[in-house]
Amino acid sequence: MVSNYRTRLGLILVPALLLVISACGRHDPRLLSSSSQGPAKLSAGDLTKLRWIEGSWRGSGVDQAPFFERYRFENETTLAVDSFPDEKLDKVEETSRFELKDGQFGNGSYVASGIDEQGINFEPVAGKAKNSFRWQRESADKWTAILKWPAVDGKPARERIYNMERIPGK
Repeated sequence: MVSNYRTRLGLILVPALLLVISACGRHDPRLLSSSSQGPAKLSAGDLTKLRWIEGSWRGSGVDQAPFFERYRFENETTLAVDSFPDEKLDKVEETSRFELKDGQFGNGSYVASGIDEQGINFEPVAGKAKNSFRWQRESADKWTAILKWPAVDGKPARERIYNMERIPGK
């Protein structure tokens, strides 16, 4: 009787345990690893997955004054990001460009390491930046910028999240 109980228990527990172990090992694409994934080989067609980011946005975060940006494709391979001093969006303070060149999409400091319909991951270019980040689509009018810095010189790894909300009519 005890032998049958152990057999039945094993038939239930072993598959359940395997399910739990496999679920723990799944990779959530919204989360960035602290190790560099390396640049992704991308095409202009891949960049169409990022068209959701076009528009004017108000950014906010913990201990962060609101900031204002406009994301626009200048052509099929160049994404321009305009920064504004206020919500009027009438004076561009700075423009940065992410360009697709030789299969790599980046801006000189960062290069894309993966893209899908929900977002894009960027890794730092050696000697140019220290953090990685992801632009993660939440809805048609919201997305999140997740920045991650690795642990260095005894300092713990850290993360900063910016919530981006579309500015209607801009």
